Amino acid sequence: MIGKLTGTLLEKNPPQLLIDCHGVGYEVDVPMSTFYNLPAMGDRVSLLTHFVVREDAQILYGFGTPQERQAFKLLIKITGVGPRMALSVLSGMSVADLAHAITDQEVGRLVKVPGIGKKTAERLLLELKGKLGADLGGLGGPGMGVPRTDAQADIQQALIALGYSDKDAAAALKLLPAEVGVSEGIKLALKALAK
Repeated sequence: MIGKLTGTLLEKNPPQLLIDCHGVGYEVDVPMSTFYNLPAMGDRVSLLTHFVVREDAQILYGFGTPQERQAFKLLIKITGVGPRMALSVLSGMSVADLAHAITDQEVGRLVKVPGIGKKTAERLLLELKGKLGADLGGLGGPGMGVPRTDAQADIQQALIALGYSDKDAAAALKLLPAEVGVSEGIKLALKALAK
């Protein structure tokens, strides 16, 4: 029903925004990945949206990219995954990281998302295998945090295990030589992250 909003950003209260569109204020819930990329208050903003109508509420969800909105729509089609949980997943990891986790069936990455337990993560991976990972693999675009080799995947996992965010780990990977080994890559990545 409402596919896109363009207007003035009036309020930012994570995860909710208030956007003035020609005198009408729309409350929009957004994932943190979209929230962090918002312009300053009073500036114009444009979001792709998904409108959810329930018995007790009508909620508008907003996304900064088509990939985020598509991932959200695919997530809410899964039994037991509602819009709030889908928003939580997209707040906890990028679309490219989600596609990578689905493709590699990495339960550990999904369990790090608040509100996702081991059983829920396993169900998501099972139901999305062959759908979400394959569908979104190309959507993140080159350099969107998906490791290019097994060594880089191991380096990224090691950095995440050490407490670095997916975004920081992916940024450190970009600075490494293409054919670096795991142990040397971890050392170089840690040096880069320490700066």
